Amino acid sequence: MEDFLKKTGWTSIITSVVTAIIGIVIIGNPMVTMKIVAYVLGSLFIAFGVIKLINYFVAKGAYDFYNYEMIYGILAIIIGIVTIAYSNTIATIFRIIIGVWILYSGIMRFGLVLKLKTLEIKEWKYALMIAILILICGVYVLVKAETIGIAIGIAVLVYSIMDIIEGVIFLRNVDSIF
Repeated sequence: MEDFLKKTGWTSIITSVVTAIIGIVIIGNPMVTMKIVAYVLGSLFIAFGVIKLINYFVAKGAYDFYNYEMIYGILAIIIGIVTIAYSNTIATIFRIIIGVWILYSGIMRFGLVLKLKTLEIKEWKYALMIAILILICGVYVLVKAETIGIAIGIAVLVYSIMDIIEGVIFLRNVDSIF
């Protein structure tokens, strides 16, 4: 179990480093980054739709009653076109998803804080401060519409750094859990 917890801790730290890199990229060029994300998502939907349409025509005649490939293909292509056409709206949705994800992470950190306090690990106060800061970052990203740019990158970067610190605290104390 101890090895599993250590692997989980390292996975969390690595994920946070990748998230920090994403935050730095967003800070560097926020609007372009958000548009690129929307264009990539739209292109993926269109490609998926084209594949579904090809599958429909390849399988035509076989299992026609249960073959919804054409419908899926057309819907995916429409979603892709809308995603590209409304890339600014997609960027707002992306901001909301990031904000909710950060809030979820902060709430989960509170659960960890309670466990650390129960185990009488002295660093629980630091973990509590980090959990509160993570929640503040999440609320800020959700509430401030103009955070679509640099502020999202900063919040993601700050969240990542705090998550890395908490991961290190966790790894330092994983032995005391057993």
